[in-house]
Order: sequence, then structure tokens, then C-alpha cells
Amino acid sequence: MLKRRSVRTYSDKPINNDEKQAIFDCAMRAPTAGNLMLYSMIEVTDQQMKEKLAISCDDQPFIAKAPLVVLFAADFQRILDLYRFSGAQEWSKEQGCEFRLPAEGDFFLAINDALIAAQSAVTAAESMGIGSCYIGDVMEQYEFHRELFELPDYVFPATLVCFGYPKTDGPKTPVPRYEEKYVHFENTYTRFEAGELLHMTDRLEEWQYKGKVPQYNGGNIGCHIYNRKYATDYANEMNRSVKEALKLWTGKK
Repeated sequence: MLKRRSVRTYSDKPINNDEKQAIFDCAMRAPTAGNLMLYSMIEVTDQQMKEKLAISCDDQPFIAKAPLVVLFAADFQRILDLYRFSGAQEWSKEQGCEFRLPAEGDFFLAINDALIAAQSAVTAAESMGIGSCYIGDVMEQYEFHRELFELPDYVFPATLVCFGYPKTDGPKTPVPRYEEKYVHFENTYTRFEAGELLHMTDRLEEWQYKGKVPQYNGGNIGCHIYNRKYATDYANEMNRSVKEALKLWTGKK
């Protein structure tokens, strides 16, 4: 796990059925809220769907070439249908209570379940030498992806994961992370002063630019990341899509 990095180019070696089943089995053993398994896994086997996803998820052609593509969806629809089919709606009425529909907390609980299952799948794949790459961009273009996967009201595309054996000439160095002091605290949250925080990205900067100072957007790496990752069309589209999904999920138009 300490050597893991995202894999976007895949060899011709297929993922066999036993390996694929092991990935799904491990995903389904992931921790889950109340053992409700508030997620669904949709394996994309249709090549035309893969090609559509390669375009809709911010034009990433490698998605269409991945041997295994799986959507991990936050899913409250299945358990809500169980409640209804079990007579919970009528029982609530008899108790003088209003039958409760999913709300914001349920949305995030299901998101947690979906992402924990996805990471379990990724870890299982890694143990077999199979690489993976998360595609958070599937949260964008909500209306399109909802129609593509035929998702009902209370199902949200939390993440897409591509799996495949890496196409590589040798081991690659893992992408550096922030120093632990920036993310690991004791008991309470820590905020940093400017002088210390501005060094948070030093490792990444050295790895990416090999000590050669580029012409940053805004003149420093903080502004550069802001312009490349945050103040972007795709970030705005992601926020719009999630907002629309929450409106539908909570019934708050």
C-alpha cells in the first residue's frame, strides 16, 4: 500500500474471472453503516458506455481502455424500497408518525459506504498486482450519468474506478504526500500560520518540477493549484451536479 499510485495505462493482460470476483468479494466485506450496505457496484462491460464515460468524465481516454470499470454508487433506494415493501409506511402511520424519506445525513452515510467499499476493492486489486485509478469526475454531468446508468432518485454516482494490470517498464516512484504533521493531529484540529503552511506542498513541487521553478499561475504554487484544481469549469460543474442531486434526494427544490 505504501508503494501504490494511480494507474492510467494498462497492459494487455486481462483480469480473469477469479480475480474480478475476489475484488467484488472484498468490496462487499468492507465496513458498512449498520450492515445496510448503502451502495451498489455497477460493472461497465459495454464498450460504448466506457467510451461515453471517457468523454463525460472530463475527456480521459484511458477509461475506455481499462479492462475493468466499476461505478460505486451511494444507494439509499434499495433500503427505502425494502422499508416500503415491508409495510413500514403503514406501520409509521399507525404509530402516528410520518414515514421518513432520505435526507442529507442519509446521503452522506451512503457516500461513506460507497467509498469504503471502493477502497476495499482497490486494496484487494493492489494485492494481486492489479492497478487502479479513481475517477471522481463521474460526480459531474449528473443528469447524463443518471440517465446512462438508469439511476433512480436515491442513487448517486459517488466514484468510478478503473482497474487493470499496469503497463510499465519498471517500478515507478509513488507520488509524494504532505508531511504527516499537516494531516495527523492529536485531540483537536490544527491550523497553520502562513509561513509554515506555504511549505506544505514542497515535496510535491520538488517531485513534479524537479527543482525547476515554473511560471506559476499567480506566481506561486498555491495560486497555481487554485487555478488548476479549484477555480475551474469542472469544479463548478461538480458542485452544480451535486447540488442538483441533493435537491432530488431531499425533495428540497
